[in-house]
Amino acid sequence: MNTRTLSPTRLVLALLTAGLLGGAGATYVAGGSARAEAPVSATVAGSTAQPLILQGTPDFSKITDRYGPAVVNISVSGVRHTSAEGEEVAAARGLPPGIDPDDPFFEFFRRFQGQGGGRPERSQPVRGQGSGFVVSADGLILTNAHVVRDASEVIVKLTDRREFKARVLGSDPKTDVAVLKIDAKDLPTVPLGSARDLKVGEWVLAIGSPFGFENSVSAGVVSAKGRSLPDDSFVPFIQTDVAVNPGNSGGPLFNSRGEVVGINSQIYSQSGGYQGLSFAIPIELATQVKDQIVATGKASHARLGVSVQEVNQTLADSFQLDKPEGALVSSVEAGGPADKAGLKPGDVIRQANGQRIVASGDLPALIGQSAPGSQMTLEVWRQGQTETLTAKLGDASDKKAQVAQAPDGVGQGKLGLALRPLQPQEKRQSGVSTGLVVEDVGGPAALAGVQPGDLLMAVNGTPVQSVDQVRAAVAKSAKSVALLIRRDGDTIFVPVRLG
Repeated sequence: MNTRTLSPTRLVLALLTAGLLGGAGATYVAGGSARAEAPVSATVAGSTAQPLILQGTPDFSKITDRYGPAVVNISVSGVRHTSAEGEEVAAARGLPPGIDPDDPFFEFFRRFQGQGGGRPERSQPVRGQGSGFVVSADGLILTNAHVVRDASEVIVKLTDRREFKARVLGSDPKTDVAVLKIDAKDLPTVPLGSARDLKVGEWVLAIGSPFGFENSVSAGVVSAKGRSLPDDSFVPFIQTDVAVNPGNSGGPLFNSRGEVVGINSQIYSQSGGYQGLSFAIPIELATQVKDQIVATGKASHARLGVSVQEVNQTLADSFQLDKPEGALVSSVEAGGPADKAGLKPGDVIRQANGQRIVASGDLPALIGQSAPGSQMTLEVWRQGQTETLTAKLGDASDKKAQVAQAPDGVGQGKLGLALRPLQPQEKRQSGVSTGLVVEDVGGPAALAGVQPGDLLMAVNGTPVQSVDQVRAAVAKSAKSVALLIRRDGDTIFVPVRLG
């Protein structure tokens, strides 16, 4: 079976379980081996500066010998209820072979390519492999939630070839962490370190079962920390260039001292295989989830009740920010924690509990790691001034939460917009009492992505209900404005550069 090569614009967030779905053939990836050597420092003739990089190749053999036996191979089997669209539709939508339409990998594509189908569901046998590691001598094992998803039977194989039937104590899809238990004693374990202490450029080591090749070792460096990915808003991932492939999921990421600092979870790829971008869940977060699962059988996460978006330079100019940082609030859940704390669409959250929010993804990660009911102090930029708000966080599992869109409006002039007020019938149908309907669009607004039929709610965070209000708001802006647009029930700030 050939592996489909995706176009460069179609980057794929691939879960790393090596799975064989419904009898589909396994994809075998062959490649040449290459020796990885540490870079040798270079000094300029006559320079007295000390080399920043020590010569020599790092040796991970002691870590492998000592802690390799605590890394396990996990085999799962079960039944997955999936759409009848099957492999043909998956391939037609640019998915690698072996990915069924109910896989999270498929869901990542559906977000950008639209939904299809409407066909009846069917039951499909599922088999897969992953990795894990022993954290207690009596048989507690950490792995990824997606490794044991839909599993009716989980078999854990140790390096001494003993096999055990494992119980899934709990699984948390929001962080992709699962806890298994096997009935055994005196098992080898791994020491847990700190992802917070990791430095970018530091050597790290992965042990796992890529493509079923058990206890395989690969090494690399930390490329970045605190990465947020499209489908994992609660996880501030560790990015590395360690060779990680399907089957490595759930395996440990070690630092050079032999301490586990993360759980290998995902890769970013154009082909479904390793291409130099690997992501691991910080061990502090995994341990927090593990402790909750062991104690209660489930993990709980906090909720603020807002939708946020990235602040680019145009939006920063529109909101008079000194730099493009923070989490821009685009909508607030009615009656939710943020609403009760006084947060509004157009606010830019710059700090949470004293921690700086640089990218919008920093905020969900902080909230998700907090306990429901805890207090969070927010530093907010609003209308050119800094305000401090305190929110009591809710529970992310609360299904009653509904997002209320901002009750405001947006407008015209240099923007290239033709606007009109909402008609009474439109107000009843949309459930929105204010705002201006975009009748026609051209110029800067069209280039920014505003479309006829959009509802303009606010300019630079200021609600508008008439064209005159829009003109006044735009007149105060020199280079750009931020339009709060409602489309198909969603709201988002659209940055527009003026003339």
